[in-house]
Formats: sequence, structure tokens, C-alpha cells
Amino acid sequence: MDKRKKIAFVFLGILVLISVSFLFISRSTGHHGRLFISFLNIGQGDAIYIEAPNGRQIMIDGGPDEVVLRELGRVMPMFDRSIDAILITNPDKDHIGGFINIMQKYKVDDIIEPGTISPSDTYKTVESLAKKDGLRQTIARRGMNIMLDKDRNIYLHILFPDRDVSKLATNDGSIVAKLVYGDTSVLLQGDSPQNIEKYLLTLNPAELDTDILKTGHHGSRTSTSKEYVEAASPDFAVISCGVDNSYGHPHKETLDTLNSLNVPILRTDLLGRISFESDGKVWERTNF
Repeated sequence: MDKRKKIAFVFLGILVLISVSFLFISRSTGHHGRLFISFLNIGQGDAIYIEAPNGRQIMIDGGPDEVVLRELGRVMPMFDRSIDAILITNPDKDHIGGFINIMQKYKVDDIIEPGTISPSDTYKTVESLAKKDGLRQTIARRGMNIMLDKDRNIYLHILFPDRDVSKLATNDGSIVAKLVYGDTSVLLQGDSPQNIEKYLLTLNPAELDTDILKTGHHGSRTSTSKEYVEAASPDFAVISCGVDNSYGHPHKETLDTLNSLNVPILRTDLLGRISFESDGKVWERTNF
């Protein structure tokens, strides 16, 4: 090998080392040192990716199928093949179908569930994979804090369930949680219906106050009551739904409620992936 080729190989090796180092740095510092949340464009369903500044990652729901893998490839650091935790708000296919693909492609440590049960094969497969891979399984309960970044005090606060929901309908038992970082927060509620919204209003309306509301049940009229939105007083409402879906989501009633309260609406069927970053003081939209 002549001298010029040796120099070229050395230079190439240095470039590779720099690239790998950059990837590790980006993995450990998150998105510009900020809390990142992305409502993924997975069609009719829910899939939310969260990455803390320390690099800890959690998926809240996984969408209906393998399309979630494409979306994860666009928001996660390159070559990253691990996700710290997955959280199932309810065990319906449009929330957990993609978790089968995620658990097959990524190393997952923890799974957090509401405790509701589904007779579907999809649910049985997810539970089987969780046990086979030795995931730590946690049943969510009101008052529990799932810590994402201890140094910055970033956590997911569980608001519901506050009881055994194993005999409830899957929507009624949905996990309702609040992502908190400093003065910023996101209220997430899976498919939780209005009767649960009203129940939460009787417990502590003040804790529902938030910057971003992920509307329940893909914008269905069964969720997003006016009283609930008033208590939340969000700066934005995010609706995760598929283009021309067969359910007609989001329903006119939900859109009318949000519009009557002057809440800007962001929809994945119209905008695709919807992402925000927080420094603990304000949220900023990002194209990531």
C-alpha cells in the first residue's frame, strides 16, 4: 500500500471515530439538552416518543403496526437500538400493535401497564414477549412518578388509574399521565372517556393544568369535555388520528369544543409527526 492510500485510510478512520463519538454524545445529551416529545405519524392510533436530556427514552403506546419503526428511525439517534421503557395506556391494537415490532427490534427494559386486559392475540403476543425478554412489569397507579431525568427532575406523573381496572373496559381503564419538566408539562390520556375526565375533575382540577393536551381517543366525541379542557387550559391540543379513518376522528364535537375555548389544534392526519422541545421554561415546536 502506497503512502497516499495509508493516509487516506487513516483519515477515514479518524472520520469514523469522530462520527461514533458524535453519536454517543447525542445519545447522552438528548435533543440539544432539552426534553423532547414527538407525537408520531403512525396512522389511526397513538404512539408518543419521549427523550429526556440525559438520553433516557420512553415510548407511550406503539401505534397499530410496524409503521412505528419508520417513525422511530427518524427521531432516535442513529444506531440506537434500545428504549428504556414502554408504557401502554390501554391494550387495544391501535395502541400496542407496534410494540410487537419494537420489542423484536429494540432492547427494552421496562413495561408499564394500566392493568386492563384484552382477549386479542395482539395483547397476548405483547405480554408473551415482555415475559420472554424479562421486562420489568409495573402496573400504573395514581401518585406514581416515573423518573426520566433525576438531575433535572423530569418525570411522568400518573393521574389514573387509582384502582384495580382489570374488569373495566379498556378505554375506561386508560392511563392518564402528566409529563412534567420545570414549568412545562404535557397531559396524556390515551382513550380515556369523559366519565373519567369528570372523575379526575373531582379529585384535583389544578393538577390537570398543562401546556399541551393530548386529546383522548383520537379526537372522539367520547372524550375532551369542555370542563376538562377548561381545567387543562392548554396552549395546544394534539390529536393523533389517521387520514380519512373509518371512525371519522376527530369528531366535530371535539373540534367545536377546542375552537370555542380558542385552543390551537395540531393533528397528525394533517401535519404528520408533531414534536416539541422544552428547556423547563417553554415549549418550542421542532421539525425533528
